[in-house]
Amino acid sequence: MARGTRNRTSSPTVIGYVRVSTTEQAGSGLGLAAQRATIEAEAAGKGWTVATIYEDAGASGKSLTGRPALAEALDQLDRGEAGALIVAKLDRLSRSVHDAAGLLDRAGRNGWGLIAADLGVDTTTPSGEAMANVMATFAQLERRLIGERTKAALAAKKAPGAKLGRPATLPAAIVGRIMTEHRNGAG
Repeated sequence: MARGTRNRTSSPTVIGYVRVSTTEQAGSGLGLAAQRATIEAEAAGKGWTVATIYEDAGASGKSLTGRPALAEALDQLDRGEAGALIVAKLDRLSRSVHDAAGLLDRAGRNGWGLIAADLGVDTTTPSGEAMANVMATFAQLERRLIGERTKAALAAKKAPGAKLGRPATLPAAIVGRIMTEHRNGAG
């Protein structure tokens, strides 16, 4: 239960948030449905009412920007319309220590809690808040390791001469015409 709502009601209202990174994941709906089910089960187990579950499909967890549903959820929490934000997994909310710390600070200032069901983290308790900070550090580490592995794999593929990127789709005649036009001064 969030600090700011302790005495408001015996059955606090919470807001859920789900996110997947790619349009393919969004299209299948499986990841979003699994996250929703986890949020609903966690809330039911604690006697909470889920007011709504906001969804950002096809949005990176690298930054909090560019996620309109999350912005709307946070505004609703800041207005005191719910006592906590609940996510199925902490990395669905943020993979940046800086952003996670900012969210934890915002939650504390505005009297709402943050619950990550996968970790049993509930920031309305001191130990839950500390655990959330530790897990945010590991989420960022994972994001950076993925980036390093991707760079290394691309470098290994490129070393023997493989071409990276999308294959050319323009017919050779059109490419030749473009090059001729460019040589003749066309923009």
